[in-house]
Amino acid sequence: MDLAFAERFAGEWVAAWNSHDLERVLAHYTDDVVFASPRIVQLMGGSSGEVRGKDALRAYWAEGLRQLPDLHFTVEDVRASVDTVVINYRNERGQAVAEVLTFREELVCRGFGAYGPEA
Repeated sequence: MDLAFAERFAGEWVAAWNSHDLERVLAHYTDDVVFASPRIVQLMGGSSGEVRGKDALRAYWAEGLRQLPDLHFTVEDVRASVDTVVINYRNERGQAVAEVLTFREELVCRGFGAYGPEA
C-alpha cells in the first residue's frame, strides 16, 4: 500500500459518498467486511456498534443516507500504512472524522469511523 493508492482511493471514496450512490460506495468493500462506528449504535439502535457483511453495511448506510439527506464529506488528509488507509475528513456538520480502512486485494475488509468534536 502506498500513498498514491491511498490518495486515489480517497478521491474515489469521497466522490462516491458525495454522490449519495450507495452501491458506488459499497463497491469498495468486500462481501465479508466488518465495520465499527458509534454512529451504528445511534442509527440502528441497541447495536454493538459493529456490522458484519456487505448486506448489513448496506442497511446501516442506507439508513444514514435517509436520515442525512445533506450528507457531504470534505477530505482533509490521507495516510497510508502497510494494508491500511486513514482518511481524515469533515462531514456536513463540520465535524472531524477519521475513517480507518484495512484492505484485502484493493477492497476494504475492515474499517471503523472515529469522530471528533462537532465544529
